Amino acid sequence: MTSVKRKGILERLDAGEVVIGDGGYVLQLERRGYVKAGHWTPEAAVEHPEAVRQLHREFLRAGADVMQTFTFYSCDDKLDISGNAPNITCQQINEVACDIAREVANEGGALVCAGVSQTGVYKDRSSESEVKAIVKKQLDVFLRKDVDFLIAEYFAHVEEAVWAVEVLVTSGKPVASTLCISPKGDIDRVCPAECAVRLVKAGAKIVGVNCHVDPTQCLNTVKQMKEGLDTAGLRAHLMIQPLGFHCPDCTSAGYIGLPEFPFALESRVVNRWDVHKYAREAYTAGIRYIGGCCGFEPYHIRALAEELAPERGFLPPASQKHGLWGSALEGSSKPYVKARASRSHWENLKPASGRPLCPSMSIPDA
Repeated sequence: MTSVKRKGILERLDAGEVVIGDGGYVLQLERRGYVKAGHWTPEAAVEHPEAVRQLHREFLRAGADVMQTFTFYSCDDKLDISGNAPNITCQQINEVACDIAREVANEGGALVCAGVSQTGVYKDRSSESEVKAIVKKQLDVFLRKDVDFLIAEYFAHVEEAVWAVEVLVTSGKPVASTLCISPKGDIDRVCPAECAVRLVKAGAKIVGVNCHVDPTQCLNTVKQMKEGLDTAGLRAHLMIQPLGFHCPDCTSAGYIGLPEFPFALESRVVNRWDVHKYAREAYTAGIRYIGGCCGFEPYHIRALAEELAPERGFLPPASQKHGLWGSALEGSSKPYVKARASRSHWENLKPASGRPLCPSMSIPDA
């Protein structure tokens, strides 16, 4: 499937444009019945391509500028360990995932980003050749499918992420890299500032964080990354794709350490107005690639696009069915509902959980 010529990711970011990323796939598809929790492998791209295609389309309609291939954990070591798809290869998954992402991207002028993530073989420096071989095998498929750019995402050890970036940059395509770390740094306690410096020196043109912690903590982490790059005299674009859950009680293990993970996170979901605030804070911090990860649904991505519409100059198609700041409620026959058709109501609301016997935060298991 061929791509349509359009401005690349670096052209857009170099011009100061805001790039809206897409949302989370594995948790969303697990809830819809297409992904098995535990190893979270993406065989649904082959088994149920219509489900993956539909979620891409929903993110595109909501305003996403990038369709990220559903290739999370799509490497042989992960698939073999999981046992989820004994008759499907990672090459098949990666090929089909690229085709689906390209098909949908061509429907709306979006870019296709193919991703690799942490492997199951990483231990220490002795595993460098194994890690790089796994990444190279994935990269070969991505190059055949001519994706627009590449990302090394969801790495908890910056060392492993650097190895992945070193392989990806051999493609000649733009490379982004995001770590799943907290403001305290990676698992080895390398601070965010140093993490960013190492990734850029390895060749990444876009750096940031994704997953594991909420928007507030992700913003804090990326701000530290920016400071590190500024101090080192290095330049790179900044990227952020946080969880769609409130988890201020997380330790450095992230939300996977919470007792609610992964089947009882719904009470922590950020609402669309939280996302408006996050989008504005990210933009103010100088971040121009702004998206979401696990927990971010299409309506969250629409909120990003709506908040940043003044900077982008347009609203997404999904806004045709959404009154900005509750304006659609002006037509309500109930005066108390009509009274909510204002920005001040939604910005100042302190939403209740409806669970009077539940705590506001948990004690992490990790």
